[in-house]
Amino acid sequence: MAKVTVSLDAELVVEVMVLAGVNNPQDAVELVVRDYIERGHRTEARVVARDEGLREVDVKPREPEG
Repeated sequence: MAKVTVSLDAELVVEVMVLAGVNNPQDAVELVVRDYIERGHRTEARVVARDEGLREVDVKPREPEG
């Protein structure tokens, strides 16, 4: 996998390290990025499931009203 070098504010990285519970700045930032990506995928899956549920409601024939 290709590597990218990014400069970040030291205080920001230390905060991430503390929150992630790791001692390596590289690992801490990588964990945050991976979590962000996974959260995006989970959100996409929920939206797709919700949209499919709405389509199923629209497809069902309406019952005659009396």
